[in-house]
Amino acid sequence: MSSKKIVFYDGDCGFCNRSINFIMINDKTKTILFASIQSQFTQDLFKEKGFDAPDLSTFYFFENDRLYSKSTGAKRITKYFKFPQRLLSIGWIVPRFIADLGYDFIAKRRQRLSKGYCVVPSEEEKKRFIT
Repeated sequence: MSSKKIVFYDGDCGFCNRSINFIMINDKTKTILFASIQSQFTQDLFKEKGFDAPDLSTFYFFENDRLYSKSTGAKRITKYFKFPQRLLSIGWIVPRFIADLGYDFIAKRRQRLSKGYCVVPSEEEKKRFIT
């Protein structure tokens, strides 16, 4: 499990689903997996690893047996993107406290930003979702 890269997201959020679709399309390695925060898998993994209970308004990225959240998690994913989306890695120059303020601003409004968006993954993409 420690070698897996997993994005944890709010499965009931349209904005979050759009974000997952963006990551899936731009992941040049096709190795990032996805799990809904609401899933039993997520609950079990967080408990097993001793992480705090997941917050639905927070984006998490699990990599190398470490859990990254909010803007740090989002920034870490960019190294797996193909060009030109990989240029989003320039976000590392923004201090974390400022990036997290922006993250929190969007997170509070995420339900209103994109309602009812649902991705219908292909058979190949379905293999990347952990239930």
